Amino acid sequence: MKKKPSRRGDRPPAPDLKAAIEAALARGDIADAARRAEGALAAGMTDPMLLNLAAWAREEAGDYQAAHRLLSRALVLAPGDVMVMGGIGAVLRKEERYEEALAILDRVVAAEPRHAAAWLERGYTLDALRQDRAASESYARAVALDPSLASALGKLADHAARRGERSDAEAFAARALALDSREPAATAAMATLAIEARDGAAAERRLVTLLQGPLADDDRTRSLTLLGDALDRQGRTKEAFARYREAQANFAATHAAALAPSPGRPSHRAFIERIAQQVAAAPPMPPPVPVAPSRDAAATHVFLLGYPRSGTTLVENVLASAPGVVALEERDTLADANDALIANDGTMPSLDTLDPMLVDRLRAGYWRRVTAMAGDVSARTFVDMNPFNGFRLPVIARLFPQARIVVMRRDPRDVVLSCFRINFTASAATYTYSDLMETARHYDAMMRLVALCMERLPLAFHEVRYDRLIADFAETVRSLAEFIGLEWTDAFHAFDRTAKTRGVRTASATQVRRGLYDGGGQWRRYADELAPVLPILAPWVERFGFAP
Repeated sequence: MKKKPSRRGDRPPAPDLKAAIEAALARGDIADAARRAEGALAAGMTDPMLLNLAAWAREEAGDYQAAHRLLSRALVLAPGDVMVMGGIGAVLRKEERYEEALAILDRVVAAEPRHAAAWLERGYTLDALRQDRAASESYARAVALDPSLASALGKLADHAARRGERSDAEAFAARALALDSREPAATAAMATLAIEARDGAAAERRLVTLLQGPLADDDRTRSLTLLGDALDRQGRTKEAFARYREAQANFAATHAAALAPSPGRPSHRAFIERIAQQVAAAPPMPPPVPVAPSRDAAATHVFLLGYPRSGTTLVENVLASAPGVVALEERDTLADANDALIANDGTMPSLDTLDPMLVDRLRAGYWRRVTAMAGDVSARTFVDMNPFNGFRLPVIARLFPQARIVVMRRDPRDVVLSCFRINFTASAATYTYSDLMETARHYDAMMRLVALCMERLPLAFHEVRYDRLIADFAETVRSLAEFIGLEWTDAFHAFDRTAKTRGVRTASATQVRRGLYDGGGQWRRYADELAPVLPILAPWVERFGFAP
């Protein structure tokens, strides 16, 4: 049978080219191998290896969509190839398509359980999804297969440090740093342990050394933030604030292309203000009409919100300590409702006139997501904790009019300072915190919206002040429990053990693990640096009853 002539683009790489690429890979020069692969593709050759290497180069350059296209072509040529599928999983993670990334990485490790790099990438993805325990298990699988994976060991050290497991953190960090003395996660873990032990000088030495060399952008941001904490621990507040400012500038530069406000992408503050305008202009929402519960619905439904660094994580773990309570920490349970009802600029349809079938579908979708994330919550009390859910209150009022809303209050000056000092996961909301003035204005916008919703929406609200929770824990929690419909239990006092068992993925992990902690008044140590934003916060300081 006569062979069909090859089309341009169907030719495999010549043997000498393939040998040169394999030689480059053998000596660890992936960049040279990728350059040769790209040249071969441009000359009309094609092969899964060439496409995979070219995709690596695009990925390194931050062009994840181009990398994804090249890998998809490779997968057509080599269906089921675990190396190609693993590459697609990595690119999907970097595109922040985490659930898709996890699905394909699960397929990879099922097909090839010995694929250490896929277990590592799966750990990164689970980290992004805030599934801390599952991420640790994935990193452990990667290390078991390849003990030389310093990055996996570093992540295990970092996770253990966040959980307060000092001996494990030190052991994993020692192994990681023996392989790579500049491994950033292991260094961060050791710095975190030193700061918790009040040895800011030791943390400073580690971080200064790390920062003197090349670092990935996100690692540099985190290292600068931790250096600020190390200096703060030593009472060197002006130097600390300078490092926080440097960290936020690095964060902004790193994520500007994806998150900075632009003509087609309003700031998160503008987004909140647009929602507030609509709430103010709409007629008061009518009293709630009892709705038939969805099949998966909880017996009691609680939304816990306020603002980041206001104490929501502490209260979530207090409530999760009680029998019959299930709580979720900052998971995107309302994703379907957001997509359907809130545009990128904050514009919403008339919520009072929504198609009842759409409302039912969104409710059912919410409870399906909750069940997938938290298990069966029917016949239980479910606490949905997300400090940013204030901007979703109009949607919550329409979909869940019988839900109870708990609003955390903390001194606005401490909240804004803390947001500026924290290394948050990148999002449109947290991009706000790269600028101190914008942080204060964002806080003001959110407080205005929540206050407006409390006046105009027919929801049951209960406020909890962080300082009163610390000063009179039993009375404050007793009042909160009564509002929710929970019986008092001494188990509420065990919230620190609950946090250790459940794991805490927010920036409050350290504080919650060590029990009741009065972080009030920290802003006074930074009063000079905060001076420009204090007038913006003053009305809320007065309204909430905090001392001037």
